[in-house]
Amino acid sequence: MATRPTAAAEPTLVVDGCAVVTMDGNRSEYAVGHVVVAGSRIVAVGSGPAPQTPELAGPRRVDGRGCLLTPGLVNTHHHLYQWATRGLAVDSTLFEWLTTLYPVWAHIDEDVVGASAAAGLAWLARTGCTTSMDHHYVFTREGGDVLGAEIEASRAVGLRFLATRGSMDLGESRGGLPPDHVVEDVDAILAASVAAIDEHHDASPDSMLRIGLAPCSPFSVTKELLVESAALARDKGVRLHTHVAETLDEDAYCREHFGASPVDHMGSLGWLGPDVWFAHGIHFDDAGVAELARTGTGVAHCPSSNSRLGAGIARVHDLRAAGAPVGLGVDGTASNEAGSLITEVRQSVLVARARGGPRALTVRDALHTATIGGARVLGWDDQIGSLEVGKQADLALWRLDTLDHAGIVDPVAALVLGVTPPLDLLTVAGRPVVERDRLVTVDETAVTREALAAHRRLLDAPG
Repeated sequence: MATRPTAAAEPTLVVDGCAVVTMDGNRSEYAVGHVVVAGSRIVAVGSGPAPQTPELAGPRRVDGRGCLLTPGLVNTHHHLYQWATRGLAVDSTLFEWLTTLYPVWAHIDEDVVGASAAAGLAWLARTGCTTSMDHHYVFTREGGDVLGAEIEASRAVGLRFLATRGSMDLGESRGGLPPDHVVEDVDAILAASVAAIDEHHDASPDSMLRIGLAPCSPFSVTKELLVESAALARDKGVRLHTHVAETLDEDAYCREHFGASPVDHMGSLGWLGPDVWFAHGIHFDDAGVAELARTGTGVAHCPSSNSRLGAGIARVHDLRAAGAPVGLGVDGTASNEAGSLITEVRQSVLVARARGGPRALTVRDALHTATIGGARVLGWDDQIGSLEVGKQADLALWRLDTLDHAGIVDPVAALVLGVTPPLDLLTVAGRPVVERDRLVTVDETAVTREALAAHRRLLDAPG
């Protein structure tokens, strides 16, 4: 039965006649259902047509026949600035790829980051994403306000955004991987982190922007930075993020330099808990998987980037079975040129089954990681990630009656295993961002032109 909108609510949008996958606690699905939105929030969701009541006579009505309605997708790991360096070092390992690209990234500035972020976020929207995080850790001396540039891009595109203030303080001269000219002093990093939180972080229920802290990786930061960042994040009430266990080389690095596995090393520095999530997490051992589950530490699974760099296949089935929070991430588009979150849903199923057989990850479990699972990883699951009364109206309406999908019996299988379907409607907080498979918040042609100009300028910069 449908939940009726309350008398105080003024419905503004009705999506009707579509298949509905809610991702609520019961995994409720309706072969034909509806969702009613009032302002930024869902006020009704249920089976069958929306009730014909006077209060539903005025709102905009969207005919969802032939479509599947899901929660908007949630991207739990990204590097938006990398849109400007797609297609480089395409046959390299992670460390080879990084050493190739760090000299190029040394020239990024707020203009390059702003144009790249707009392009990356625009394409995420076009592929069903309503919430994205970003892990930005390259701050050049003359680069300007790069964090502010990507925040402005998120506002223009209209996506919900968790921007993390990343950092590196361990350059080549001290045994780290990044060149010395792209690392910062610990005190400068902490001061910039405080400023970012104080200026931008919004913890309110209607928040469109939150801030986290994200030192880059165990081989590019010091223990001091990790410890101080954790203390600062907890004092300020924001989340913590970093790369962990992405490659076997990193595992060997941690054991050689710290005498511990990556998970044990991070745990010794206060980096385990429900306010922490790690990117990639490919090479966790059994003890690491159990410890992540015990502490509620999340994992951002990035299957396309992991495959593109040949880093390995994450133990998603084991992590989920143990109870660790797992979401999906696109990762930077310099290691995932597609930049599409719905593509990651399909890829996650394929790589999981390549590792563990046909039951390693179901199509619905994969969609779960991309919606409510990702929301839990970001600590936002009380507001987003499922279609439930009271939650934010972050909706994705996928058209499944075209040649590419017509006749696929299960709409979830059509979405997950088929090619990316047209997106009839994408709303964030009830506001349309995509309609009829086109962006309505920004000029897609202008975004493309500016991103291409940024790419050319960056690659033409003197070495």
